[in-house]
Formats: sequence, C-alpha cells, structure tokens
Amino acid sequence: MPKTIDENSFVGEVLHEWSVPEYEQHVRNTAWFVIMGILSLAFIAYAIFTGNFLFALIIVLFGIIIFLQSHQEPIIIPFRITDMGLVINNRFYTFSEFDKFYVIFNPHDDAKMLYVETHSLTRPTIRVPLMDMDPNEVRMTLREFMEEDLEKEEEPFSDMFARKWRIH
Repeated sequence: MPKTIDENSFVGEVLHEWSVPEYEQHVRNTAWFVIMGILSLAFIAYAIFTGNFLFALIIVLFGIIIFLQSHQEPIIIPFRITDMGLVINNRFYTFSEFDKFYVIFNPHDDAKMLYVETHSLTRPTIRVPLMDMDPNEVRMTLREFMEEDLEKEEEPFSDMFARKWRIH
C-alpha cells in the first residue's frame, strides 16, 4: 500500500529523478475528431440497436473525457527512484510492493517507457515515460532492487494502440 509523504518524509537516497506529464498531450487535427466522431456515432447506434445502453453511455463519456483532455494541459508529476522504493508525486511505494519491471525503448516508434508490475491483482502496472532519461541507467539501477522481466520486448498492445490512435 503506498504511503502519502510530504517534503520532510525520509524515502531514501534519490538515485534518479525526473518529471512526467499526467498523460500525453497529442495534437489532434480536425480529421481525427471527424473520424472519431463517426466511429463513436456508429458504436452508439450499434449499442442502441442491441439494447446495450450502458455501452452507449460509456462511449459518450469516453468522448467527453477525450475532448476535455485535449483542451487542458496535463499536470506535471515528479517521479523518483530511491534506494528504498519509488516516489510518484506524493506517494511512496517500497520495492517490496513490486514484482518485476521492464523497459521498452524503441526510437522508431517513439516508445521510451518504464513499466513496473505490482504484486497486487487490483493495482495495474505502473507506466512511466522515461522522457530524457537514459533507459540503460534506469534499468541498471532498478536491477539492484527488483527483477527485470527480460521476456517483454514490446510495449503492451493497449499502449501501442492508444499511442498510434492518439487516445491517451
């Protein structure tokens, strides 16, 4: 369970530190909004036709969130790797809360991401953009504290899909 901290809390020696946006800010042109609008209307029509009104509501809410998100700046969140755990904004996670990590670095697809998997089934994998950090330095540091999942060589399909379609 993450611990809420303040600036006086001791979380160990900081080994790496950088800031990440809450979400990726994509430049979406009019064509993107038209295509997504048509897809949304098609999904809503299908949902109404099949009597699945919850699905229609989810599509409408998804559209509202994407629209609002595209018209505001993301919050910048500080991220730190310490010798005791990870600090994300004002939450401290000890290394014992994590299972494995893996780094995806693919310059051709502009994918440079750190993924940290938790032991908990209810908490998802933590996804952290590496920004200007050297992926190999981050990898070497984290190897001292947790296991690296060497089998994962590509980003998850959901992340790739969302990045290519400029959804998140």
